[in-house]
Parts: sequence; C-alpha cells; structure tokens
Amino acid sequence: MRPLRYAINVTLDGSVHHEAGLTPDEEFMDFWTAEMERADAEIYGRVTYQMMESAWRRPADGVWPDWMDESEVRFAEAIDKTKKYVVSSTLAEVDWNAELVQGDVGEAVRRLKEEPGTELSVGGVTLPLALADLGLIDEYVFAVHPVLAGSGPRLFDGLRERIELELVGRQEFASGVVVQRYRPRV
Repeated sequence: MRPLRYAINVTLDGSVHHEAGLTPDEEFMDFWTAEMERADAEIYGRVTYQMMESAWRRPADGVWPDWMDESEVRFAEAIDKTKKYVVSSTLAEVDWNAELVQGDVGEAVRRLKEEPGTELSVGGVTLPLALADLGLIDEYVFAVHPVLAGSGPRLFDGLRERIELELVGRQEFASGVVVQRYRPRV
C-alpha cells in the first residue's frame, strides 16, 4: 500500500497561509523539489490545485517566466510533470496532468493508496484536515519557519481528535527553517 505524506510550510504560531513564511532560497526550493519527486502523485483540493497551477504550470509557449530562478524552474518542472488528483465537488474538469476525484474522499484516497507505486502526497489545508480525521495520513512533514505571522489559516484547526505523532526526522536549513517529519504513533 502506498503511504500518504502531508507536507506543508507553517510558521511558529501555526499559520499555513502560503505567503506567511520566509521567501524560499535555493536550498529550500531544492528541498521542495526533492519532496515533489518522491511521490508518484499529488492530491489537492480545488483551492490548492488552482493556486499551484497558477504559480507553477508550464506556460503555453514553454518558456518559464523571468521571475523564476534555476531552483524555482527545477521545482516547476517537477510539479508540472507530476500526476495530480483533484478533490472537488465544484469543478467539472481539470487538466495539467490531473484527474478529478469526486464522491467520498475517504474511499477515493483509500483506493489511490491501494494502487501500485511508491508514495502519494497531499497538499493544502482543508483536504489534509479531512484526511487526518480519517486516519489516512502516514507521514506529516512540517517545514517550520522562524516567523510569527499573527494571522491566517491555522494548521489543523478543527481536528476532531488528538493525533499523537512520533518524530522520525529533522533537517535544519541556513534560513532558519526546520523540517520535522512525524508518523502517527501506533
């Protein structure tokens, strides 16, 4: 069975707004590229899918924008080619190497986990909360930024039951970001 990993940037005060943390440097973008390349596929809700697509989809002319440095291009190329599953009850269709997932999200993700492959990854805020409540996340990766945001959506606001985690890895970056990997305690 393919494990499901949830990876997200979070500030010290729990904000997961996509602009709340530090601006990623080359070292940190390379970390995210490696995380992207670990998974067979990404699972997104509509909001995260549309946000990622608007930022990282290869332009129609094939030329990456001038604002992207080499590390951002490497990340964009990795996400662009990655298979994506989009959980949405409002979208009628998706593209960008994506497949629409509708109906019971728990059943759909269980089916995806049973398919052959190495790993699935989920991004966003709302969808991972639902998957955590269902006990479907096998690894949590928190990239903790040395920032107090003071506002924004909070990590796992509304979680129904406490989930105990075991630290299985830690990585520090020159920027002060600390990545912590956890697995649910059994």
